[in-house]
Amino acid sequence: MQKKLWLLLLGVILAVGLTACQGDQGEEETTNPEDDQTVEEDGEQGEEGFESVTLTDKTDTEVTIEEEPETIVSVLPSATEIVYAVDAGDKVVGVSQWANYPEEVSEVEKVGDQQLNIEKIVSLDPDLVVADLNNADDIDALRNAGLDVLVLGAQSIDQVYEDIKLVGQATGHTGEAENVIDDMQTTIDDVTTGVSDLTEEEKKRVWVEVGPELFSGGEGSFIDEVIELAGGVNIIGDQEGWPQVSEEVVLEKDPDVIITTYGYHTEDAVDQVLARDNWQGVTAIQEEQVYDLHSDLLTRPGPRLADGLKELAETLYPDLME
Repeated sequence: MQKKLWLLLLGVILAVGLTACQGDQGEEETTNPEDDQTVEEDGEQGEEGFESVTLTDKTDTEVTIEEEPETIVSVLPSATEIVYAVDAGDKVVGVSQWANYPEEVSEVEKVGDQQLNIEKIVSLDPDLVVADLNNADDIDALRNAGLDVLVLGAQSIDQVYEDIKLVGQATGHTGEAENVIDDMQTTIDDVTTGVSDLTEEEKKRVWVEVGPELFSGGEGSFIDEVIELAGGVNIIGDQEGWPQVSEEVVLEKDPDVIITTYGYHTEDAVDQVLARDNWQGVTAIQEEQVYDLHSDLLTRPGPRLADGLKELAETLYPDLME
């Protein structure tokens, strides 16, 4: 049962799209001298100040939103966190089964997990569906049902910023989106400043274990970027995407620190790693440098990724991050 839960969760986590195209994130604003309203070039002033907008999402599809969405369905937890972060959460009428943040989502209608309930989503008649590249064929099904679908899919911190901007523009919360990004940048700047004096020799070799089946993030993943920003060296930074590696690879790379991200659903995750027979020669095991950080902070490409970065840096270098 635990393995089945992990495999379902992993499908949600590994939302890839390393070369996904991101279009323009908004049009230049000008001031109309006749009525002193702010209008968007090639857009129209809508009711209550919302401007119709055409956005290019991560499927390279142009999505035109004529009026401010009054009802939103978000079908991936990271997307849901972004919608709530830009202060559009009061419009959310449906979320995925795995959505658990913020707390309010517990009361929202569930529309499936990896397998979306297309019929349920259509019945909710949302003005906007916020999805992710990981939703694959379901995106076409939703669009074929006549719904406006905005697809996200960040695999870097800059792409997280882009996704936040997209959601802000789509929901009429551009100012709130910019505030979220500013807060993330402040946290990230604090971390990078704290570890900036580390020499290459002082940087710790890190293995982030996304699952006991030895999945992790390599080059081109936001996990790799977060490890680097936290002052660490990703031991599988020479591999691309989200690989499953062999035990021999981890043993050969000999990490100084091991981070697990599944302790919230696996009992004694750290103790299980420390007890692995074949791993007793690993530096992190010998020095008991094995820690569990919550998966949602490190494996969701949303606003809390900056908090995950901070926790990782504090774990690797507690003296520098005081």
